This record gives sequence, C-alpha cells and structure tokens, in this order.
Amino acid sequence: MTKLTLNIDGQQVVADSGMTIFEAAVRKGIYIPNLCAHPDLPPSGDCGLCLVEIEGQPEFAISCTAKVTENMVVHTDTLELRQKQRQIVEKILSEHPNACLTCWRKERCKPFDICLRNVEVTERCVTCPENGRCELQKVVDFLDFKMATFSYQYRGLPVNRDNPFFDLDYNLCIACGRCVRACRDFRDIKALDFIELNGYRVAGPFQNNNHKDSGCKFCFSCVEVCPTGALCDREARYHTIPDWEGYVVPCRQACPAHIDIPRYLYFIAQGKYSEALAVNREKVPFPGTLGRVCIHPCEQACRRGQLNDPICIKFSKRFASDNDTKLWKQNSKVAPPTGKKVAVVGAGPAGLTAAYYLAKQGHTITVFEALPQAGGMLRVGIPAYRLPRKILDAEIKEIENVGVEIRTNAKIESVDSLFEQGYDAVFLGLGAHKGTKLGAEGEDSPGVIDGVTFLRQVSLGEKVKIGKKIAIIGGGNAAIDCSRTALRLGAKEVIIMYRRTRDEMPAAPEEVEEALHEGVKITFLAAPNRVRIKNGHLELECLRMKLGEPDASGRRRPVPIAGSEFTSDFDNIIASIGQVPEIPSQLGVKLGRGDVIRVDTQTLVTSREGVFAGGDVVTGPASVIESIAQGRQAASSIDKYLGGSGIIEESLITAEEVDPKIGRDGDFADRRKPTMPCLHTKQRLAGFTEVELGYSEPTAIEEAKRCLRCDLRLQISPPVLPPVKVKIA
Repeated sequence: MTKLTLNIDGQQVVADSGMTIFEAAVRKGIYIPNLCAHPDLPPSGDCGLCLVEIEGQPEFAISCTAKVTENMVVHTDTLELRQKQRQIVEKILSEHPNACLTCWRKERCKPFDICLRNVEVTERCVTCPENGRCELQKVVDFLDFKMATFSYQYRGLPVNRDNPFFDLDYNLCIACGRCVRACRDFRDIKALDFIELNGYRVAGPFQNNNHKDSGCKFCFSCVEVCPTGALCDREARYHTIPDWEGYVVPCRQACPAHIDIPRYLYFIAQGKYSEALAVNREKVPFPGTLGRVCIHPCEQACRRGQLNDPICIKFSKRFASDNDTKLWKQNSKVAPPTGKKVAVVGAGPAGLTAAYYLAKQGHTITVFEALPQAGGMLRVGIPAYRLPRKILDAEIKEIENVGVEIRTNAKIESVDSLFEQGYDAVFLGLGAHKGTKLGAEGEDSPGVIDGVTFLRQVSLGEKVKIGKKIAIIGGGNAAIDCSRTALRLGAKEVIIMYRRTRDEMPAAPEEVEEALHEGVKITFLAAPNRVRIKNGHLELECLRMKLGEPDASGRRRPVPIAGSEFTSDFDNIIASIGQVPEIPSQLGVKLGRGDVIRVDTQTLVTSREGVFAGGDVVTGPASVIESIAQGRQAASSIDKYLGGSGIIEESLITAEEVDPKIGRDGDFADRRKPTMPCLHTKQRLAGFTEVELGYSEPTAIEEAKRCLRCDLRLQISPPVLPPVKVKIA
C-alpha cells in the first residue's frame, strides 16, 4: 500500500493512501473532536464535529470523510475551528439536557451532583446513567464550552423499555447514528433506524416497531457504541461493574471452570463439532460427563433466559462430545518429565482432573483409589441411566493416556507414608462418601439404608435387595437418584418424603420432573420422626411441617406442626439427606466446620506443607463442575509448588476470526429451547440404559443459533476520547 506524508498540527504523519485525515490523526495520537466516529465503523460525518482546516482550501473539511494527500498541511486546533465546533455542539445541546454541561459552577457540585442553582432535574446530568462516563460530557469539556446562549426545552419523549435488557431514552439521543450503523455494519441486522418522534429525529427500532418485531437480536452493540446515556444496560445503570467481562458474558463467568461457552456454541452453529469439543477440553477432561450430569449454573446465568428460555448449554456440550473426532488431540501436549512425583488420593472428578493437568506439566502422577474402580462419585453416586459407564470409562482412559497411573483398591490413611515413598506433593480428593444420619429414633433398624451406600452398592454391581414399597427421605439430586434407582430394581411404589415444598427442593427441576414421570410420588412438608418394626415391615412416623422464616440457605425453615404425626408402612427406608467426608486422623490435616479439610482458598494448600486438597472433601457435597474446577486450581498450585509456572492453560484449537455479522433472523426472539428426546417409560424401568438420547444434528445447530452472542460485545473497540486535561493547582 502506498504511503503518504502529511503534516498535522506541525507533526509529520505517515499515512496509507485512501486513509481519512481523522484516521491518520488517530494513528498519530492527535485528537479531533467527534461524536459519530467509531474505530470499527465506516465514516459518516453525521455529527459534523470533526472539522479540520486544510491549507489551500477555503472551507473547513470533515476529517472523517476527507482523504489524505501527499504533503497536505492540516490544522485541528485553530480559534476559528473551535468556534465552529462550539456552534455545532451548541446546536446538539439545544435539544439535550445541558444545565450541568454548560454551567461554570459544575466542578463545585461534585461528587454528589447537588445543584447549587436549583435547576430542574430533567435539564441536568445527574439522572443520566452515563453521568461521568458520557462522551458528550468529555467533548464539551475538551472544547471548554462555558456558557449556553440558547434556550432549552425538555423534549418530554418516552423512554422505550420494551427491550428486556436495555432502555432507550429518546430524550438523550443526539442522532449521531452510531447505533444505527453498528446494527447495520457490525452485525448486519438492521433492527435500528432513524425515526420521527413528536417532531424529533432520533434513533429507534426499525419502522418504530418494538425491539422484538424490529429484528433485534439483543447483541448490545448499539448500547456499546452509544456516546450518551440514550442506550443503556438496565442492569448496569448508575453504577460501575467491577468485572466487566464477566458481566458481558455471564454464562462463562458462572461456569466454575470458565469454559468459553459462546465460542463452542458458535462452532456448533457452524457445524464444527470437533472444534466445539476442543474448546471444552481446554478447560475440562470430562466434557461427555458434564454434558450429562452438570448442574449447569451457566444456564441459570444465560442472558437468553430473560427473553424466554436459556440456551441448553449442557446438552450442547454433550452433542459436541458425542461427535468427537479427536481433533483436540492434535494440539494436546505433555511437557518433558520434571522428575517430580505427586500422589493423588481419590480418583473422583477433583483428583482425576488434578492428576490430568499435573501429568501434562511433566510430573509423575499416581492416583490411589480406595474403591475397586476409578471415578469416585461419578461412578458410585450417579446412576448409569444418567451417566453411561462407557462414557466415564473413555474419559478416564484419556487421563491415563497422558501418563497417569491409577491404583484401585488402594486406601491411603497416612500422608507420611506417601512422602516416605518419595512423593514431592500430595493432593487429597477423598470426596464425601459417608451418608448423614436422619437423627430419628429407630433409624438403625434393619431395612433402613443410607442413600450413599445404596447408590454405591448398585453402581458397583453388588446384590441389593429391596422390597416393593420404598420411602426416600430427602429432596436433593441424590434422593431423586435413589428413587429412580429403586424403581429399576423392582420397587412398585416409591415415595419421597421431603420436609419443605417443591419450590425449596435442591434437586434439579428437570430431575424431579423425570422422577415424577417414571412414577415416583413425593409427599411434601413431611419429616421423619420415628422408625419402628411392625408386622415385618418398617413403620415410618412423620410429622407434618409448615414453613417458617428463611434459614442460612435462604430457604424457609420447616417447622413441625404439633400433633400432626402420621404413619406409613414401608419395606425399606433410604435416607438421603446429605453426605460428609471420611477423613482418617492419620492424615494430620486441620479440619474446618462440617468436618471438611481446611485449605487456603487461593492455593488449596492444607495445614501441612506440600499437601493440597480439593473437591467435596473441602467444600462438602458440591457439583461435578465445582470439583473439576478445584482440581484445575490445585494442579496449578501444585505445579508452582514444584517449581513450575502454574500455567495449565492450553489452546487445543487454532484461533480463528469470528464473523461479527450475525444477520437478520425473523423469528429469532420467539424461538424456544428444544425438548430432549428420552426413552419410553417402560424401556427406562427395564434397566439402567441411558434415558436421555441426545440432540439430533439439526436440533443442536438450531439451539446453538439461539445464542445471543454476548461475547461479540467485547470485540468492539473503545471510542476515541479527548485527552484528559491536567489541572494545575
């Protein structure tokens, strides 16, 4: 490309041919006042503010449209220019709240914005959500605009709030056109245009429709480029967001492992399923497992849920995993041996994750598992109808493939013995495998089983005898798993007793629905009081409950109703009200409240040097994704402890430029999430075959296309702002 030399304000500037004066000045760091220009948008000249003086030309030129020429001499800061620019700003301010912008006393009003002149609030900046961040404020300050010579009339236009995410205040719109061009040129959506409203020209939804009917895809590009407070995030009004990236992409922020969810949904929408899986595997070694059993906090945070339904992120992950071509392996690397040895105690999700990433750092890893098979709660706590063992086995095999040795039937009770064997560090991922007692009289009667033991015995193939009528005590996911497992073992009637209402059940709503669909019954507001053996059966006495004030969990506390006792006969009672870790005292680590291992929250190091811990043994019973995240955190800390960098991040797929143009899509706003196809009830109860069948390819693609693409907002460049004036005391 041909290079041209010109002079701007006495500075020699080298520019590319075809470049505008404005672009050349920005590249050199020379500021030219503007309100409609944006680094990512083609020039428009709508605001007319970016005037410059070109030697040899009788008229001022609009710098964002005027092209550079060889030996051109340009001035951006002359008395005549500034006077003309103030006139342009004055015209804008004549239809914009400006009392604070033009007041010579404005510095005295800060920081509380208390008006010393008692000006109407509609004329001031104090009600604007962008007050202090507004580009118009900054331009007015730069031009040293002291006093208005015009009268201002408040427009009295409505504030458009039909968009679920942001407000459009027509009273603050300066018709710069940025939002219209962003919607058209950034995204190719064309949902915004200039409209006439009570005689004023403002930007608004196309053909003055509501946002949904205008074709809006809720990408926030218009909000991001607005130079005033006309377009503003409803959630971010009037306050600063400390973690801006987390706010913009809430699903990624909500994921404990911070998987780049928008990126892999984009790949699925493009039909690139292996690439989508690679994005997942950059953060977790169990994508197929998570695609089936994750509690998906990302979906609870998904912004699409405020429109109608959140994206089915979990099932999309499963689809990518089910279509694995091993592309991710091409860029997967294992570092050269470091000579360091790490013992991992417990082959659950936390332990295996830590082992995987430590092995990739070049350390020699041995995993000691007390049970006969690896997997921890993934294997013995989650039934096979939710997590097929072939999926779990395949993902554990990949962990072994990077050099991790797993020893089963190997219970470890002493950390000292591991150090004596030459291990340089130890990670404790013991899980929480001990069921919590009911605290009811007679709970040790034959036929009363704790849920953790029940699920473990079934998962390991042990012979478990149960009767025809079963009571399950509890309301969490484990209680639901126990109830559905009991049906598959031949129980004819399964009743869950839960002391609160369905709204307070900690179990995933979809799991509760599936249990009810399969025939499980739930008795709410009932708590066990006593168990007795009567006529060869278990008589369970319960108390009716009512809900009182909220407890520490935020749920309303169940309160017994005096004299409300009732009894029911059962063949078995399965107590599934919680679980706790079993920590051998010989480990020599300090415990915290709830008999969990106390750790430093940043490093996960315990009270013993070189001993780290994570997962349920630290948090108490939590989710798979939380355990995986702690496994990653521990791997990083242990690597640092052993002299490494602690950097376990990896790129398994070559970065490619994402097309920012997402285009119009007629019914985009109305699309709902798809239903997961499942086995027929009869087929389900015949055994432990996986119930959920997975999405078809067309369904997965269409679901991924429902994504609002929140992440694209982060790719928008910041505007060119005036230099900050240095105040001399």
